[in-house]
Amino acid sequence: MSVVDLLSLSGKRVLVTGGSRGLGLGMARGMREAGAAVAIMSRTAEQVHTAASEISALPLVADANGDPAQILTEAEELLGGGIDCVVHAAGIQHRAAAEEFPAEEWDNVLRTNLTAPFRLSQELGRRQLQAGCSGSHIFIGSLTSTLSIRGITAYTASKSAIYGVIRSLSTEWAGRGIRVNGIAPGYFRTNLTESVFSDPETYANMLRRIPMERFGDPKELAGPAVFLASDAASYITGQLITVDGGWTAA
Repeated sequence: MSVVDLLSLSGKRVLVTGGSRGLGLGMARGMREAGAAVAIMSRTAEQVHTAASEISALPLVADANGDPAQILTEAEELLGGGIDCVVHAAGIQHRAAAEEFPAEEWDNVLRTNLTAPFRLSQELGRRQLQAGCSGSHIFIGSLTSTLSIRGITAYTASKSAIYGVIRSLSTEWAGRGIRVNGIAPGYFRTNLTESVFSDPETYANMLRRIPMERFGDPKELAGPAVFLASDAASYITGQLITVDGGWTAA
């Protein structure tokens, strides 16, 4: 089988949380182009229906913090069978100095960025193991999975912990056919990072840190996502692939 054949996602069923915009939409588009049947999930009905129509995906209106069993059952009904791959792209951000960080915002960020994706993968993994199926789980980390940036303590905590979840789940499930990996994006212009891009000084400081001298485009995450979902990555698990224009290498 050729490498091109291995990269094909034809016949695969993929669920992308947070798939109606930004990085999630970029990865969902790549999955569709690689031949997968894709359900994109968002709690905003109008937005998810518009995005699904744009990339020929299936819309799932649901909150990432909702019941994972219900989410997966609805996704399976939409896609006509068991989920082969989940991409955890849903996430939130709150910016505040560490000494002023509100407790309720801490809880909200950790619940959405860490607990929700773990619980969804836990339920999907349970179903895949019971069915004797292989699978690929793709978590979205960050530069802050391995380094710190001021003013986003809860986000940094959640993304550092996601790297731990990736390693732990991969260790538990690798021998039973389920691969668990992650993608750590650098700075891409999305709703989550708009405050950075709208501040000229912060924008310039961030740009100086990137050896490629530009920010990322969401479509540039499609390749890594398709690769990790595909049979071309059949011997890769427990890894966090950084896509940052060289930031962490500099």
